[in-house]
Amino acid sequence: MSASAASLAFDNLVAGYADTPVLHGVSGTLPAGHVLGVIGRNGVGKSTLIRTLAGVIHPFSGSVSLSAQLIGNRPAYAYRALGISYAPQERVVFDDLTVADKLTLGRASRDMRPFALSFGLFPRIAERLGQKAGIMSGGEKKLLSFVRILAEDSPFTLLDEPTEGVAPDNLALMVQALLEREERGRSFLVAEQNIEFLLAVADSLVIMDHGVFVAAGTGGSFRGSVSRDFWLSERSL
Repeated sequence: MSASAASLAFDNLVAGYADTPVLHGVSGTLPAGHVLGVIGRNGVGKSTLIRTLAGVIHPFSGSVSLSAQLIGNRPAYAYRALGISYAPQERVVFDDLTVADKLTLGRASRDMRPFALSFGLFPRIAERLGQKAGIMSGGEKKLLSFVRILAEDSPFTLLDEPTEGVAPDNLALMVQALLEREERGRSFLVAEQNIEFLLAVADSLVIMDHGVFVAAGTGGSFRGSVSRDFWLSERSL
């Protein structure tokens, strides 16, 4: 199947933990060269959706497919080989590893050239290669995870709250990095609470609440219809 026809799709997903569902029949598609934003408050199911798409948990029912091939019951380690990368919201680094070790974990060498573009945007990461990742701030750890996942160069990348704790001056650089890679055909599903960030990067958006999608549209339609006041009132619920 051609790259232009590739897509990561999920249909009527029901998933959760133990015997408790968190997702209640959500469906969507992430085409090649597309950024899909998923926005919602804490606890509405965003991370559960990403973990299900990454194979960390398996759905109770429904399906996950990659270019029309079902993949939903494979072990989590197999997803990277399929072209799906995942950056979790929490525990994004191993504290005892150096920054260089974290970046090259799972790679055949410690060659830093795959990270050159990101080092140009985030020189602080390059300056701290020999430092233990555990002494970085929370926002710096997030940037380190972001730089590592971009360098995997997977067709489909799943990002869970990538801007959490990141300094404001780095957010615009994260937008730039995502859009540059989208132009080269990569796809991103980004779960976030930062509406401004998502409006800057997303081609389409869905709002999640209580494990279901309650609204969906293009990035442009949300820019015109979802006001900051509305979003702030939703977050306060």
